[in-house]
Amino acid sequence: MNVSTDETELPHHVDVLILGAGISGIGAAYELTRQCPDRSFAVLEAFESFGGTWLAHRYPGVRSDSDLFTYGFRFKPWTGRPIASRDEILQYLGETIEENGLGSHFHYGCRVISADWRSDQGHWRVAVLRGADQKPFQITCSFLWSCQGYYRHGEGYTPSWPGMEQFEGSIVHPQTWPKELDFSGKRVVVIGSGATAATLVPALAPECEHVTMLQRSPTYFSPAPNRDALADTLRDLGVEPATVHDIMRKKIVRDQQIMLTRALEDPEATKAAMLATVATFLPPDQVEAHFTPTYKPWQQRVALVPNGDLFKALRTGKASVVTDHIESFTPTGLRLVSGRELDADVVVTATGFEMSALGDTVMKIDGEPLKFSDSVSYRGILHTGIPNMARTMGYFRVSSWTLRVHLVSDFVCRLLNQMRVIGASSVEVQLPPEAQEEGSKSGMDSDVFNAGYILRALHLMPKRGPSRDWQTMDYWAEQSDLPAVRLDGDVFGYRDAAGRPIEEDRRAAGEPSLVAVPQPIREPG
Repeated sequence: MNVSTDETELPHHVDVLILGAGISGIGAAYELTRQCPDRSFAVLEAFESFGGTWLAHRYPGVRSDSDLFTYGFRFKPWTGRPIASRDEILQYLGETIEENGLGSHFHYGCRVISADWRSDQGHWRVAVLRGADQKPFQITCSFLWSCQGYYRHGEGYTPSWPGMEQFEGSIVHPQTWPKELDFSGKRVVVIGSGATAATLVPALAPECEHVTMLQRSPTYFSPAPNRDALADTLRDLGVEPATVHDIMRKKIVRDQQIMLTRALEDPEATKAAMLATVATFLPPDQVEAHFTPTYKPWQQRVALVPNGDLFKALRTGKASVVTDHIESFTPTGLRLVSGRELDADVVVTATGFEMSALGDTVMKIDGEPLKFSDSVSYRGILHTGIPNMARTMGYFRVSSWTLRVHLVSDFVCRLLNQMRVIGASSVEVQLPPEAQEEGSKSGMDSDVFNAGYILRALHLMPKRGPSRDWQTMDYWAEQSDLPAVRLDGDVFGYRDAAGRPIEEDRRAAGEPSLVAVPQPIREPG
C-alpha cells in the first residue's frame, strides 16, 4: 500500500504532523482519528512505504523479538504465531492502515530535514525533501509528534578492527543487507550474540558451508515453543479473536511482571532457571563455555529463540559458537586474541545499531539550532524548551515497544483535547523549582539497562528529571500513572494565541475528569 507523494496531495498545513510510519506512527494516527477526530493530520515517512524497522530490515530470517500479542496493537487482534516474521508483521501493519481508513494521511518518500518552531506564528515550520528527485517542500503544523524510533536505519554500528581493509571476502551489516549477497556454500562468521545473531545463525546454517557465531562474552537466550497453549485452546473453543487477543495480552503482561520481579529479587535463581532451559538443548560444557553470562538477567534485553532453532542449528554441526576477542582481520578471515584463526568468505557484523535522536531532524526554536540533549524529558514524551512537540518511545527491556505506544498516544491525545478546551495554542513542560534544585540525570537508565547502544548514545539523549513524575518507568507503573496525570498542573505551561500564559482557573476548566475523552484500554499489572 503506497500513497502518492504528488505535491497536490500533501497539505501545506495540518494541526498535527506525525513523523514516521512505523508501528509508533500508525498507532498515533489511529488514536488521533478516534480521540481527536476534529484535528487534521498527516504522517510523513522517508521510506517508500510503511513499516519502519520492518521495512528496513531484510536480512535472512528477520523476525520479532517480542510476542505479537503485546507488540501488536490493542485494537487489532493478532491471530498468528507469537513470534512473527517480517512479512507477517508488514501484512498486519498494512491491514491496520487499510481497515481503519488511514491511508490518505500517509505520505511516503518524504525525508524531514529540519523543524523550526516559530513563536510569532505559533506553529512548526518543517522542511522536507520529497520523492526520487528530493524536491524541497515546506509544511507547517500546530503540533509535532515524533514517531521516528530510536536508531538510524541507514547505518548500523560496526566497530573498527585492524586489518579490515585487507579482508578479501564480504563484510556486511544486517541493517544494510545486500539483496545480491550469495552465502550458499560459503563460510560465514557472524560477529555478535544478540537477537539479530540468534536469528541469522539458524537462517544461514542450512545453505552455507558453515556459520560461526563469534561473541566476546555470553548472552542470555530464552528458548520456547513458538506457540501458546492457552491461545491455541481458546481458538479451538471458538473464542472470538478479539477476546483471545485481550486475554493473551493480559496473561503475557502478568507473566513478564512476575519474571522481572523474580530477576530483580533473586538474580542467581533466575539465572539458573534460564540456563537450565538452554541445557535442554546443549551439553553442559557448551552451556558453561558459551551461554553463561557474567551480568545479571535482564540488564540487557534477552534474545528469544523460538523453538530453540539456534541451538538446533548448533547440534547439526552446520553452526558453532566461539567466545573470544578479535585481534585483527586477515585476508582470509579473522585472527582471535587466543591465536585461533577463523576462515571466512563472509563476515556479518551483527554488532548493534547507532541510536538517533528525533530521526536526526535538525531542531530549531525561532531559527536558532536546538541541542536536544540539553532538554529535560517529561515522562519521555514532552521536553523542556520545546513547545508543542511530543515523542513516542516504547519500552526497551522486557515489555513490548507497542504497550507504550498506546500509553503515549492516549496521553498526547488527552493533552491535545485539554488544549482545545482551555483555548491554549501552545504547551511546554517546565521543571518545578524544587526539581531544578535537585538537578537532572542522564537521558536513559543505564545503571539498570546497560546495552552497548544505549551507553554509546547517552550524550545524544535528553536528560531525565530527578523525580518519578519526570522519568520513564516500566509498563506496570505507567499503565496507571500516565492516565492519572493531571494536565492542569504547574508542569504544563499553556499559552494562548497571543502568547499569554493561561492562568490556573482556565487550566482547571479542562481538568481531565471534566473532558469527554475516550478512556484508554488498561492492562492489569
